[in-house]
Amino acid sequence: MDQEKRFLREAVALARANIANGGRPFGAVAVHNGEVIASGVNEMLETGDPTSHAEMNALRLAAQRLGSPRLEGVAIYASGQPCPMCLAAMRMAGITEIAYAHSNADADPYGLSTAATYAELARPLGEQAMRFRHVPLDDTEATPLYAAWQHRMKND
Repeated sequence: MDQEKRFLREAVALARANIANGGRPFGAVAVHNGEVIASGVNEMLETGDPTSHAEMNALRLAAQRLGSPRLEGVAIYASGQPCPMCLAAMRMAGITEIAYAHSNADADPYGLSTAATYAELARPLGEQAMRFRHVPLDDTEATPLYAAWQHRMKND
């Protein structure tokens, strides 16, 4: 069995174990240099945290183990197609390789597809169902917010 299928089978096994433990059917593994460095399952029900998806939990643990929020060179293998939140987090962390075993089409009959969320996010912000607006504030500080951060980073 090739490596990709081995890692996907591991993610699916995590998802199945999570079902047996009363959780949702999602698992993920983070792989670096051909080795699993982190794994996660969906813990939304247990934690009450809507961001506790399998991929997010694997990302958090991978970042801790590598000592960096930048995860270039890490690949994610997931039991299901990552949702937009997980995909965005992976992109922001520098991950460029993602594989998944079950698609949104596979998940749809069970109410687990995120295809509608992908479609909504593809619409211009002003046309989305969520109220979203930019409200600039007068910055009363001597140094603007982002400039203060940049200054702090240069001086650390």
